[in-house]
Amino acid sequence: MLTYTVSQIATIIRAKFLQQPGDMPIGHLLLDSRKLLFPSASVFFALSGPRRNGNLFIAELYEKGVRTFVVDEHFNGETGQQYPKANILQVPDVLQALHLLAAHHRRQFSIPVIGITGSNGKTIVKEWLYQLLQPDHQVVRSPKSYNSQIGVPLSVWQMDSGHTLGIFEAGISQPDEMQRLEKIILPTIGVFTNIGEAHSEGFLNIRQKVNEKLKLFLNSEVLIYNADDPDIQEAVTNFRNNVRPEAGFRLFSWGRKTESTLQILSIEKTASQTAVCLQYRSGTIDFTIPFTDEASVENAITCCSVMLEMGVDTGQVAERMLQLRPVEMRLELKQGINHCSVINDSYSADINSLTIALDFLQQQQQHKKRTLVLSDILQSGKSSLELYQAIAGILRQKNINRFIGIGPELCRHQQVFDPIAERAFFLSTDDFKQHFHAQHFHDETILLKGARLFEFEQISHLLEQKVHQTVLEINLNAITHNLAAYQGLLDPGVRLMAMVKAFSYGSGSFEIASLLQFHKVDYLAVAYADEGVELRRSGITLPIMVMNAEESTFDVLLQYNLEPELFSFGILEAFEHYLRRSAVHLYPVHIKLDTGMRRLGFEPGDMAALCERLKASATFKVQTIFSHLAASDSAAHDEFTRLQSDQFLQGCKQIREVLGYPCLCHLANTSAIHRHKEFQLDMVRLGIGLYGVDSNPAMQQQLRNVTTLKTTISQLKTVKAGETVGYSRKGVVERDSRIATVRIGYADGYPRILSNGKGSMWVNGQMVPVVGNVCMDMTMLDVTGLEVREGDEVIVFGEKLPVAEMASAAGTIPYEILTGISQRVKRVYYEE
Repeated sequence: MLTYTVSQIATIIRAKFLQQPGDMPIGHLLLDSRKLLFPSASVFFALSGPRRNGNLFIAELYEKGVRTFVVDEHFNGETGQQYPKANILQVPDVLQALHLLAAHHRRQFSIPVIGITGSNGKTIVKEWLYQLLQPDHQVVRSPKSYNSQIGVPLSVWQMDSGHTLGIFEAGISQPDEMQRLEKIILPTIGVFTNIGEAHSEGFLNIRQKVNEKLKLFLNSEVLIYNADDPDIQEAVTNFRNNVRPEAGFRLFSWGRKTESTLQILSIEKTASQTAVCLQYRSGTIDFTIPFTDEASVENAITCCSVMLEMGVDTGQVAERMLQLRPVEMRLELKQGINHCSVINDSYSADINSLTIALDFLQQQQQHKKRTLVLSDILQSGKSSLELYQAIAGILRQKNINRFIGIGPELCRHQQVFDPIAERAFFLSTDDFKQHFHAQHFHDETILLKGARLFEFEQISHLLEQKVHQTVLEINLNAITHNLAAYQGLLDPGVRLMAMVKAFSYGSGSFEIASLLQFHKVDYLAVAYADEGVELRRSGITLPIMVMNAEESTFDVLLQYNLEPELFSFGILEAFEHYLRRSAVHLYPVHIKLDTGMRRLGFEPGDMAALCERLKASATFKVQTIFSHLAASDSAAHDEFTRLQSDQFLQGCKQIREVLGYPCLCHLANTSAIHRHKEFQLDMVRLGIGLYGVDSNPAMQQQLRNVTTLKTTISQLKTVKAGETVGYSRKGVVERDSRIATVRIGYADGYPRILSNGKGSMWVNGQMVPVVGNVCMDMTMLDVTGLEVREGDEVIVFGEKLPVAEMASAAGTIPYEILTGISQRVKRVYYEE
């Protein structure tokens, strides 16, 4: 590993030392305080975001052993004296300093580097090139989709003397970003995949977007691109003529045009494969890939172009193309046997993706015991001993309780894992399977991380709980994105309470809460005490408000440190009496005011008596005062909403005057966060918006779909014209029809009101209607004219068929649909 002294880093990033007690070697970049692995050898870049300043995490990291920090000019030099052993480097712009260091590191290597950009397909092309070129090179590549202003520096920092090829992707969302990334990647071979609408918000038009992306190739030796795309071809021609006219810069085009460097002669598809015939120079190249979709065909031809440019023999091209494998883009969290949770990341194994997967494992708080099942890591560019010593060090930092190594190299170096108390080693996956029942997996979170050669899907099948083929997929990245979208609307200092009641709107309990805790929301709210108990038992430590506290649950409120909402004198007096009997003082509570919802809460006429009770009581400590807006999403009721706000603020003022200590006030729900920003006050409550649903069309466009309800086709039948389908013979077909029975019914949460054409589902790229009555466990669809097979996937709602549209068809709201998904429908959580 190439390291730099603190003094060298200061020179490279043009920093001023606020203090320098030491000059130790640095080999690791740290941007997230939650991902610390090697404290003494890390430099922390205190990046600032819209809501948090990186300087706030210096104390925590110093306590954990970090001794080198890069800060901006907002850092108070006198504050640095609290950290006498810390090197503190001050720069005008911390992100720019990170870029300078990564760019310097890149310039230390003269190996070929492939730089990939485009609207779609960047990660697929990168991963396929890794598969295709791995036999010839020690490859360093971007982990996952690390292609941003922060991800690219982290990717390039991995470059080491053992690597012979780099493959990095670059993504941008606005002008002037690519020039900064170009200096860091410095690609010798450029790849432009395609152009589309993704991330177009920051650009005036497609032309500007293409021109910006082309800046990645300002110093490349060659550019590979699809000449059949007119926008790309026009932009590349201008780039060649006006920006890179020198003879040393070459274009490698592919497409159907005869002037293309690599000309497509034919593309022929079968049910599971695509055969491609290409003209290259004076000969032809034929290869077959195990995919049939258009995107995969384009990506494969792009990869073929790169291989030819790098001199790979055409026979090897054909042989390797046939071996291409799907690229899994996500980590999946599923329910396992014996109360286990299983994280399946068994499609690749390298030290960088292992670190990412371990971060995901650390987010899970449902089990105290964390287990890693790891295969040999192939072609890392390090010696086996050096590699596994580094991995053992990472596992110690991540507090892995149990380690299972599979493969001859792990068996050979098992002694480096001796510090892990519970460990076992097996020569192969078959060897592990033979001893599976002796491992006694129970009440633990298990991460599977294996190279494809080891076929860890066999282990996954053993560990995962057998599930109903109808599943609800929850995209954790989308929840993180939506959280950030609303956080970006908040005024400085405004806190956020996340609503996780009703099984997190049907999405899950501890799985969602763990994610929100990881991203440092301020409060959680549940409907009933038992929901809060489950979160506490799963390791959630955030403050939790219980909105419907009952006398029968007072004991568990105290046992699990749950904070009740007090909404009437009856519940207030009962809880106060319970606290006195328990000799508890200043217990945290939340006061609910009814300002117009007419549901729960103290009314204006109660305020004088309420203030007297709170003033006289030493048993309570009021954490927050809040109320519910009845119609914050509707412009027609804005006047009523303002009246509610006025009444609420008056009530808050009265209560605060008698308390004698500060407390928070919160009124804004999801819609009010952006429709009534003046109501943000001290804290907001984010509910349905977190899960990707907002009644405001403009806000909805900024959100990502979180939940996808999927099922499969159980059976296909041909039904003659005039025959009926389903109970009560309600579904009469008017023509000979192809009917698919799918594995979902009203017992799973699919509303019966969607019977007989009111509902639709998404099958193989098309919307198809429900025919007949929805049954308890099954529903029938008319798939006439579609090419479908038994076992094909069916989308009940998701990206293509939003839950709001399904709710509208059912005459209800998305809340009811999401919370009505039955518990027998298994939840699968994934992170891309």
